[in-house]
Amino acid sequence: MLGILTVLLSSFVLAFHNVTVRVLFSEHIVLSLFLLGGYVKPDLQNSFLLMFMRMLLVVPLMASLAFKLYPSAFKELRELFRRDRFDVLIQAFGCGVLMFVYIASLYIAIGLISTGIAITLFFTYPVFTALLAWRFFGDRPTLYRWLVMGIIFIGSVLTIPQSSATYSSHAIAIGIFASIGAGIVYAFYCVIAQKCLQKFHPIPFTWISFASTLLLSGVSLLFWPPPNIQLDWTPIWIGSIFSGLISFIGHTLNNLGIRMIGATTASIIGSSSPALTALVAWATISETLNVVQSLGIGIVTFGIALLSGESFVHRRTPS
Repeated sequence: MLGILTVLLSSFVLAFHNVTVRVLFSEHIVLSLFLLGGYVKPDLQNSFLLMFMRMLLVVPLMASLAFKLYPSAFKELRELFRRDRFDVLIQAFGCGVLMFVYIASLYIAIGLISTGIAITLFFTYPVFTALLAWRFFGDRPTLYRWLVMGIIFIGSVLTIPQSSATYSSHAIAIGIFASIGAGIVYAFYCVIAQKCLQKFHPIPFTWISFASTLLLSGVSLLFWPPPNIQLDWTPIWIGSIFSGLISFIGHTLNNLGIRMIGATTASIIGSSSPALTALVAWATISETLNVVQSLGIGIVTFGIALLSGESFVHRRTPS
C-alpha cells in the first residue's frame, strides 16, 4: 500500500511540472487571473534549452539536499567507480541518457497538443514496460494485467485529438509521435532503473539521472543552439527552476515506488497521471477536453482501480 501511495503522489507532483512546461510553451490565463506563457517555441532546440536551464541550478541544489536526506549518498557515488560496481554506474548513466531523450520528446508533445492528451498518450508506456520486464526479468504479465494494458491502450486512443483551429494536423501528428515515443523510451528507463535500484539507493540514482540530463542538454546546445532571438529570460528561469524542483521530487518518489513494488506495477499505477494532469491543467490554466477525450482519460484511470483489485484478490486468496 505504501508503494502504491508513493507512486500516486509522484504522479500528482509531476502533473504540476507538466502544466508548468505547457505554460512556458503556450500562453494561458493562469488561475483565471494572470496571462502568462508562450515564452519559447515548442521545438527540439528549445526543449534542450529548457532542460539545460532547469538542471543548471537544480542539479547542485539537489546534490546538497540529497546528501542531507541520505548521508551515505556521496560514499555510494564514489563506490560506483570500483570495478565490481562499474555495471551499476553504466546502468545509472544509461538511465540518465534515457531521461534526457524522453524529457525532450515529452516537452515537444506538451508544447504542440493539450497537456492532458500528451500525458495520456505518454502513459501507453506501461504496455512497453510490461513487455520489457517479461523479456529481461521473466515477469510474465498475467491475464489480468493484459486486460489492464488493453484498457489503457483503448483509453489512450480515445484521447487522440482531431485537427482544429487550435491544433494543425501536422502539429498533432508530431505531438502524438513525440508522446508515444517518449513513453517507449521511459519504459526502458523504468526497467533499467528497477535493475539498478536493486543495488543503488533511489536518491543518488535520481541525482545521477538529473546530472546526466544537464550534461547532455548542454552538449546538445553547443551543436544545435536555438535561433538567436530575444527571449524574456526572467519568467523562463522562474519556470525552469520551479519545474526542476518539483520534477526532482516526483522522480525521487517514483524511484522509491519502483524499488518497493517493481517497475511494472509502478508504471501501471502511475497511469493515474493523465487524469491528474488533466485535472491540474483544468484548475490552473482552464485547459478543457471534449467528452470523448475525457472518457479516454477516465478509462485509463479505471485501470488503476483494476490493478488495486488484483492486489486485493492476491492477498485474500489462500496459497
